[in-house]
Amino acid sequence: MKTLIAKSWFDGIRYRGAEPVTLIVEGGRIKDLIPGSHPTTDEAESCAFVMPGLVDGHCHLFLDGRELDTRKRSEYLDAPFEQMMQVARDNVQRHLACGITLVRDGGDRYGVNHCIRDETHSLDVRSAGVGLRRAKRYGSFIAREVETPEDIRGAVHELAKSSRDVKIIQTGIIDFESGMVKGAPQFDLEDLSFLVSCAHEAGMKTFAHCSGTEGIRIAVAAGVDSIEHGFFMTRELLNQMAEQGTAWVPTFSPVHFQWEVPEAARWSPETVTKLRRILDSHIEHVALAVGIGVNLVTGSDAGSMGVEHGKSLIDEIFHFLRCGVSMEEALRSATSRPRKLWGAPSADIRKGGRADMIVLAGDPFIDSEYLRHVQAVVRHG
Repeated sequence: MKTLIAKSWFDGIRYRGAEPVTLIVEGGRIKDLIPGSHPTTDEAESCAFVMPGLVDGHCHLFLDGRELDTRKRSEYLDAPFEQMMQVARDNVQRHLACGITLVRDGGDRYGVNHCIRDETHSLDVRSAGVGLRRAKRYGSFIAREVETPEDIRGAVHELAKSSRDVKIIQTGIIDFESGMVKGAPQFDLEDLSFLVSCAHEAGMKTFAHCSGTEGIRIAVAAGVDSIEHGFFMTRELLNQMAEQGTAWVPTFSPVHFQWEVPEAARWSPETVTKLRRILDSHIEHVALAVGIGVNLVTGSDAGSMGVEHGKSLIDEIFHFLRCGVSMEEALRSATSRPRKLWGAPSADIRKGGRADMIVLAGDPFIDSEYLRHVQAVVRHG
């Protein structure tokens, strides 16, 4: 049995400032939750702040975001499997060091995400396996090709054997020099609706790599459960997403890095200006999404160039705060909301709940920088 006394806390839904609480943990569960400070033994530990473990809603464990050399990043895609596994193991530790206890991996065609999910017990990994894309379109390193309805049904049936999610590559990436998404959407409304229907029939969630107004419009109309990235969003689409309950994982970090460190990709001043406009529009629409009631989820897209695992999820929370999102809402997006949307076990701090918590050196509602100061991670008691 372990006793933890917190000066203040966030239970996953509400901030409990200036409400000391005594948590008694036994057998991996919160046996009791007692208001006030009640040391039950000499071994009771006091701390400044406790909250549920964080969630990174979109990352790629097999990729190292710290690598900035584009040639080395390209060559790495042909690296030995064991080398990729070691990168993933290191990334798991980076997540844990930042208080992240659940990640959703956004796909890889090598099978690293499934293997690391099955191997690690220190971190919960929600692995989509390999994603789905159209032939000869963007996403070869994370997705397999499907063309016909038979291909789609067969692929979803195969994925359902080992995953609870289907990752869909709906659009290309953003051409920063033009300030637009490359190419037309990969799936039209008919085929994407069919794909989503097959996934839902198999009891699976769908999440779509998607930017650009037309690609997002098709994805939302097709009933995709979550829009990933979602640059070039509109108010009209946000209204529809709120009505349907469609989630949005805005992933500021990859584009922000391109703007903040333009020399890494040798961007011209004109391109840097376009990057800033893209980010400013994203900020505007995330702020709108909160007011409209869209299910926002934090996700870093860690593994992308300049986007380090663990640290970048905390950066993503700060991006939410800069949009005017309250700390309480930002932490819901990074703790309780994704778990609820995905049907994952709750980590809310409540009597009888799982002991899946992190201890911070101070109260982030008083000083947000404390989010970067994790003192302990409590898993399975």
